[in-house]
Amino acid sequence: MSEPTSAQRGYGYKWQKARESFLKKHPLCVFHGQQGRTELATVVDHKVPPRMKEAIESNDPEQLKEARRLFWDRNNWQSLCKTCHDSIKQRMEKSGAVVGCTLDGLPLDSGHHWNR
Repeated sequence: MSEPTSAQRGYGYKWQKARESFLKKHPLCVFHGQQGRTELATVVDHKVPPRMKEAIESNDPEQLKEARRLFWDRNNWQSLCKTCHDSIKQRMEKSGAVVGCTLDGLPLDSGHHWNR
């Protein structure tokens, strides 16, 4: 079976328009903002990855329905700069830990031992 195209995974014209609209309303990188810094966002990130490719390949209607729900749920979106999306967010998804700290130096990860 061939890889699903970006359009099949949801990243077609409808997504481009929704992304553009979201970035106009939320123009700053969320991760930079958590650190008291300002950086323009260029990426709309899914807080919880919808795993659309896996859902398509599974042929499971319920898994596909859930992936589409996560994909289009604007409460599951956040604005990030490309650097944060491609580094920090990817590391978080692989490790399961939130990276970074507040202005006071406390870790953002609620599971960190300093926050217990």
